[in-house]
Amino acid sequence: MSPTGTRTPARMADGRELFYFDDPGRPDRVPPPDTRDLPAVQTGSTMRFDVLTGEWVTVAAHRMDRTFLPPADHCPLCPTRPGREPSEIPADEYDVVVFENRFPSFALAPAVDVPAGVDSAVDGNPLWPQRPAVGRCEVVCFTSDHDAAFAHLPTERVRTVIGAWADRTAELSAVPGIAQVFPFENRGLEIGVTLQHPHGQIYAYPFVTPRTAQLLDRAAEHRRQTGRDLFQDVLDGERKAGTRVVLEGTHWTAYVPAAARWPVEAHLVPHRAAPDLAALTDDERAELAELYPDLLRRLERFFGEDTVSVDPRPPYIAGWHQAPVHTGRDLTRLHLQLFSLRRAPGKLKYLAGSESGVGAWIVDTTAERIAQRLRDAAA
Repeated sequence: MSPTGTRTPARMADGRELFYFDDPGRPDRVPPPDTRDLPAVQTGSTMRFDVLTGEWVTVAAHRMDRTFLPPADHCPLCPTRPGREPSEIPADEYDVVVFENRFPSFALAPAVDVPAGVDSAVDGNPLWPQRPAVGRCEVVCFTSDHDAAFAHLPTERVRTVIGAWADRTAELSAVPGIAQVFPFENRGLEIGVTLQHPHGQIYAYPFVTPRTAQLLDRAAEHRRQTGRDLFQDVLDGERKAGTRVVLEGTHWTAYVPAAARWPVEAHLVPHRAAPDLAALTDDERAELAELYPDLLRRLERFFGEDTVSVDPRPPYIAGWHQAPVHTGRDLTRLHLQLFSLRRAPGKLKYLAGSESGVGAWIVDTTAERIAQRLRDAAA
């Protein structure tokens, strides 16, 4: 048995891949069969190029019919147990599970029926290139406990999740045509989450996403002008100033960026220029398993009426930005961006005309105040 746990592959009834990631010390797993009678997954996803922005827009009309807020006893992410209908996970218990999404925005054959014969341009006009949305979308279930939260998982389980992220990052990065791998968690109804079970997703894109492309452009320009690493300079500057640092370890620092856009936003950055989760050392993973849940718990307390009160389900997005697979791996580094749309208990920040219309952000507080409140929210 590996000291970092085990990975056991399986297949779902419709051919999709599923992986069980078990905590260290578990006996070898024998995956039970998926007894459901499922039709093949079909997608009609295409990508259209926006000539005005230089960005790809994915059209995934089939996702209109995906599962939406089922009752807990019909949750498709809970284990399959006596007295309830079979779920997406055939086993009656699990630690961490990763499987191909049944309603993917991006998909690969053979488990999914990927559309063929897509016209190379919309209306036959080369102004608007078009192609199939070939990639991969996976679901990551953090625990079999429907009522749990990532912030309160035991450290050993968080390490198993980190191991699963790293495993999938490495494997998906080796798939031909994949340009970027993005693990993330959406939490809360306000974010648009349709399943309440603790879970995240991993998207393997066939293109470099707009935010990452922008980061690479800025990092390349900084290197041209100074000869230095932009991410290292930012990290060094935040640690030196200290006013926006939330927590700091031997290998990681969490800080509120100086130009934070969201009501609550924090970045968790490794001190070493690791390109992705798969490149982390054992020591870096071990410390991450301690600091990341700590940061999430501070977010819970941030929205309490005082530093003791806790909101157990604050809405947030936690995204792991990783270096692209084939380009710019020396210009950027792995980092977490954690942010919430909530600006106060019961109040959301709605993107107004300035933000939504032209991307010019206007914020209601300072990064220094956000950082101080997160520091005060320590357990």
